[in-house]
Amino acid sequence: MALWVRFAHGDRQGFGTLEDESIAVHAGNMFEGAAPTGESLPLADARLLAPVRPGAFIGLWNNFHEAAQKQGNAIPEGPLWFLKNSRSVIGPGEAIRPPAGYTGKVLYEGELGLVIGRTVSNADEAEAAAAIFGLTCVNDVTALDLLFADASFPQWARAKGCDSFGPVGPAIATGLDWSALRVKVALNGRVRQDYPLNDMILPPARIVSLISQEMTLQPGDVIACGTSVGALPMRPGMTVEVTIEGIGTLSNPYAP
Repeated sequence: MALWVRFAHGDRQGFGTLEDESIAVHAGNMFEGAAPTGESLPLADARLLAPVRPGAFIGLWNNFHEAAQKQGNAIPEGPLWFLKNSRSVIGPGEAIRPPAGYTGKVLYEGELGLVIGRTVSNADEAEAAAAIFGLTCVNDVTALDLLFADASFPQWARAKGCDSFGPVGPAIATGLDWSALRVKVALNGRVRQDYPLNDMILPPARIVSLISQEMTLQPGDVIACGTSVGALPMRPGMTVEVTIEGIGTLSNPYAP
């Protein structure tokens, strides 16, 4: 298992693996051919960035049994997915900010993120599983009042694609068994979401396989696997923390 991070240190950016309280700096391509440089950087001297800058940022809706049952939704046979603006991505510690003039509800949604490590198209589930480089934490932030502002056209891309609405991080974990993990989300330290990932309707390999039938996935793309019960609005001044054991805690203030 490895924890891959991107970092800023002074006027440079780089990537590497977390080892205790330091970063083993690497060179090359994180997804193919990365090699340690021999430099070790104290974690305290660096600022962690979003661990990946996805070309495609895909989100799923209605992918957990408990949430589907609570909301009265039918169990989908395939992934119900949308494209989230890849430029909405921010890293640990960066502020979530709603659009100027927006005064409606802004929801957190803690989720497991799949990071694609190789180009994959029309993949079966074995190929899809092999294409998943690692796992990360995602907060699929949503401007709820924008989503249904027009009764004739639900605006998924707009409501979920605002600047800063895509926190990702703090790391990408490789070699982690997703099925044994839980997603926990805390607001100002109070746990609001705590659900098992093995309650997924469509598991990661099937998600990647089915999406790859419709769009080619590339290294660095991110798929957020959907959320379960407990997603609620945030209030100004709150800090939202998404924690998945083995990956870490993605913490962001909400600062309108």
